[in-house]
Amino acid sequence: MTLALHGIAVSRGIAVSRALVWDTAMRDIPRNRIDKKSVRFEKRRFDNAVKRVTEELADIRGQISSDSPAEFDALLNLHSLILQDPILSEEPKALIAAKLINAEWALVEQMEVLLAQFAAIEDDYFRERNADVRQVVERVLKALRGHATALPLPPEGENEDPWLIVAHDISPADMVQLKGRRVGAFVTELGGATSHTAIVARSLGIPAVVGVPRVLEFVHNGDLVVVDGKVGAVFLDPAAMVVDEYQRKQAILALSRQRLKRLINTEAKTQCGRRIELLANIELPEDVKGVLDAGADGVGLFRSEFLFMNRKEWPSEDEQFEAYRKVVKAMKGKPVTVRTLDLGADKTLQFDGAGGNAPPVSSTSALGLRSIRFSLAEPAIFLTQVRAILRAAKYGPIKMLLPMLTNLRETRQALTYIDMAREQLAERRIQANQAVPIGGMIEVPAAALSLPHFLNYLDFVSIGTNDLIQYTLAVDRVDHQVAHLYDPLHPAVLRLVHEVIQSAGKAGVPVSVCGEMAGDIRLTRLLLGMGLTQYSMHPSQLLDVKELLLKSDFEVTQKLVKKITRSFEIDKIEDLMRQLHEE
Repeated sequence: MTLALHGIAVSRGIAVSRALVWDTAMRDIPRNRIDKKSVRFEKRRFDNAVKRVTEELADIRGQISSDSPAEFDALLNLHSLILQDPILSEEPKALIAAKLINAEWALVEQMEVLLAQFAAIEDDYFRERNADVRQVVERVLKALRGHATALPLPPEGENEDPWLIVAHDISPADMVQLKGRRVGAFVTELGGATSHTAIVARSLGIPAVVGVPRVLEFVHNGDLVVVDGKVGAVFLDPAAMVVDEYQRKQAILALSRQRLKRLINTEAKTQCGRRIELLANIELPEDVKGVLDAGADGVGLFRSEFLFMNRKEWPSEDEQFEAYRKVVKAMKGKPVTVRTLDLGADKTLQFDGAGGNAPPVSSTSALGLRSIRFSLAEPAIFLTQVRAILRAAKYGPIKMLLPMLTNLRETRQALTYIDMAREQLAERRIQANQAVPIGGMIEVPAAALSLPHFLNYLDFVSIGTNDLIQYTLAVDRVDHQVAHLYDPLHPAVLRLVHEVIQSAGKAGVPVSVCGEMAGDIRLTRLLLGMGLTQYSMHPSQLLDVKELLLKSDFEVTQKLVKKITRSFEIDKIEDLMRQLHEE
């Protein structure tokens, strides 16, 4: 009998495959009392397990290939940092001695304390990374229990049928090990629209449904499973007619993807002739190939912080210059927008790059010293990057984007440093393009609400919808417990995005959207109706968005969107969105 389960659709597509179950070590944790003589032994077991996991994470990072999504390395780095923190690496040993309990019990008890008291914990590092803490603890538990920390992997080879991974959660380390394997889809009990699994699944073009309650209770290894990544449905023990129907849909989808490739060289224009720029986001110079293959109009967001990760020291000016120049030259005259350092939150370093008495860059607080705040606190680092960008601009059109602006004081301060960098290059008699356009990321409600003042200083703006939604709704976008509250269609979010697009348009300042909303075809016409003419997304999403835009009429769309942005009734917004999508 077919059992239908539902979760959050995070990566479109259809899969009809056999399940490979990745169960969790959190089940049936041994809870044993020990005597004082066993304390030393339990502590040694714990230390050995932590050491083993530390070494394995380092080995896995070494396996990351240059064509892997850059998120792999950043997230693995984050897990290594979590594992090194005394709260998880030392406190369990104190519990072993104080309560005379076994290592597994002590570790889980410490984890539960952290998860239960996030609101009261001063250390934002753990308060905001609960999913990562769970994943690290999971790996240590497996090492403690003598189990393989690496999960069973699908066989390699193009001739192998794809397997459908069903798990409680999937960590970045697990994702890396899947590279080159035949995976049909991901299904997890935890996760949200911007969880690690969701982000990587979209970048790999693999269907995924997350946040499916108790799915591990109903599925076993080898079971046939159907996944619909469009509506978030998972069918267990599907009837023959269900399998036939989804295999038919799968074949149609495959043909559709082949057809989309014909649009690579087609200009993106709406039915009424409105020209739309479709740009791509990248993390490393190697990602340019995907941008060119998708026929993008340029690079709308070069996340430069990924050049600073997985290393022991800051990259030099020359090293950064070469990376930016490589991208600019590869784009052959198409514009490249480089975002200056956006370190902090879940993007951390392996070293305390600031040094001395300066603030540490490894802080992961979403509300702390991150992005432009860190750059302004460390002007030497910022000036080095700015000089490298200005030098690279000699080789092609390049723009500079300042992340997370919140007030005019820091905007003016950043512009002063950029002028200083120009003067430094002139003093060194180094040729550079002095006329690089400077833009700002609008990802904080304060900036969105006071945008007209910012527009007096900026050449363009880019809306970072991921953080804008997070900060507007006070929702940690990677916390599965509140993932259902992360809603791009919340009336407040819609009004902010609409007002930014309209205000910038009236001032004649170019505006783009570079967050997840830009690549979500459910929202393509919504943004079009708001007046957006620049979308920037992962290259794998670009042709789907282009196809929909080619079928859209701006004037018709605009009328429906006006009604959407004026409404505060969720049901009415959802009804209008359906009409918009059916246009």
